[in-house]
Amino acid sequence: MISVAGMATNVALRIVNATEDKQQEMIRSEPQHARAIEYFMENISDVQSVDDLLEDYDLYSFVMKAYDLEDQIFGKAMMEKILKSDIEDRDALVNKLTDSRFKDLYTALGFGAGGEGNINTLLTSWKTTVVDKYVDTQFVNAKTDENETLGAALAFRRKAGDVNSAFDILRDTDLSKVVRTVLGLPEALAALDIDKQAALINEKLDLETLSDPEVIEEMVTKYVAISDATSGSSSTPLSGAMTILSSASSFASGSFVPVTIDITAISGFGGYRTNR
Repeated sequence: MISVAGMATNVALRIVNATEDKQQEMIRSEPQHARAIEYFMENISDVQSVDDLLEDYDLYSFVMKAYDLEDQIFGKAMMEKILKSDIEDRDALVNKLTDSRFKDLYTALGFGAGGEGNINTLLTSWKTTVVDKYVDTQFVNAKTDENETLGAALAFRRKAGDVNSAFDILRDTDLSKVVRTVLGLPEALAALDIDKQAALINEKLDLETLSDPEVIEEMVTKYVAISDATSGSSSTPLSGAMTILSSASSFASGSFVPVTIDITAISGFGGYRTNR
């Protein structure tokens, strides 16, 4: 992939915007990911229960990585309880966890109470969706490792459209980080009662506007600009072109492929609609 480590985030974001599709194709072609994808596509149809999934480490780890739960792979006992939960039971473990990743995985797999009766794994469209999510998660996490601000911005893009309440923002690290920064809310806000935090966000941000891609982009641009300014990262306009050589190992041909990107300064950003 194309590294953006050490760059000002506004520059890194422009590079990602111009090359994201290509970089995701690079991930698909890397041997370790290509093998994992092939194995998943060929074998996931055999999984018809939670027990089936947990017995096949390669399939289990693939879906965990797809739903950004790689850090929880070794917690099999907990994952078994979550995936065998009855989502209709408000006291079920899957409903008690504040981290939305677990419920996202539970819903995607489609197992019923007790972890039986899944038909999603038989559907080609479902398999493709999970593979796409796996690749996208690998991409975002790699960029986060290089630049945390960029990672939060990319995650915000992907999650903001699913926000239904201020509480969805507050329980997600990336969403809350971006929203607090854009709205000028101090980190100390997190010490307040959660209902008061939610009320403050509702007062300053019209959540319905998060369904508008233009609003999301305006917020991403503002978040990056503020973060660069407060961190001291350079946002000086770059003239000409920047050429980055991607790793030869990313291509089956083994040859270097130059990616040339014209980078201009981010000249301001529009406002976003808020409640008054």
